[in-house]
Amino acid sequence: MDTVIQSRSRRVVIGGEQPFCIIGERINPTGRKSFQAQLQAGDLSQLEIDVSQQGAADVLDVNVGDPLADEIELMRQAIPLVQSLTDVPLCIDSSVIEALEAGLSVYEGKALVNSVTGEDARLEAILPIVARHGAAVIGLANAEDIPMQPERRLEVAKKVVSVAGDYGIPPEDVVIDPLAMPVGAEPRAVTLFIETVRLIRDELGVNMTCGASNTSFGLPGRHTLGAAFLAVAQSHGLTSAIMDARNTETVEAVRATDFLLGHDEWGARWIANHRAKQAAAQAS
Repeated sequence: MDTVIQSRSRRVVIGGEQPFCIIGERINPTGRKSFQAQLQAGDLSQLEIDVSQQGAADVLDVNVGDPLADEIELMRQAIPLVQSLTDVPLCIDSSVIEALEAGLSVYEGKALVNSVTGEDARLEAILPIVARHGAAVIGLANAEDIPMQPERRLEVAKKVVSVAGDYGIPPEDVVIDPLAMPVGAEPRAVTLFIETVRLIRDELGVNMTCGASNTSFGLPGRHTLGAAFLAVAQSHGLTSAIMDARNTETVEAVRATDFLLGHDEWGARWIANHRAKQAAAQAS
């Protein structure tokens, strides 16, 4: 099944037979002290830089959450600003329900919401908002705890899809996050993730995403590890990822895997990108 999200002028389709969807992760203050300070001052000027650096992204994640900032008002301002800078669809990202509502209320198109967990209270609070705005939603495969067993993650995923249906949100508008965990802290993290992807693909058939950078956290050679992880995950059914769209190594690994898996017919996109890079190099 395909998940469709839209901006004012661009339509992105996430699906098992579609090219992998790159969701740019950069608009996020986590670990960025200067950006945090700007948000606390109500300054959104960094967004122009962050958008311009993520030209490889199919979708942009927008997170302006800082405990010392007015996240609700910042989100209300950030969404129109980002939409004025790019035509790619947006993923509205917040743990604050009012901020999600604020972002959705000013978004033009069909957004992706990041995210809801399997906890009853979160489902009851967030899904009605998603349904009211006709958005799609990322559902994390965890509830009160983060289960390590793939079967338990599948159970939570089934619950999220089922409850979303109760609110009129179809399965194609639920994108499950099978939970990518740091392999440096748990050696089985990637194999458990891949097994979860397989189970969700076979038993639910919905699209999936993850925070790809989590896998290599704390390790050297993060971009190489991330590129390898994404190639493996794609081959097992992962259809999108929230990832560093600025990094050439990981982006090219994703696009090469699209070609090799038959999601880029005749390598048209791969060849066009190669020619564009050659032209840019000659021009410089």
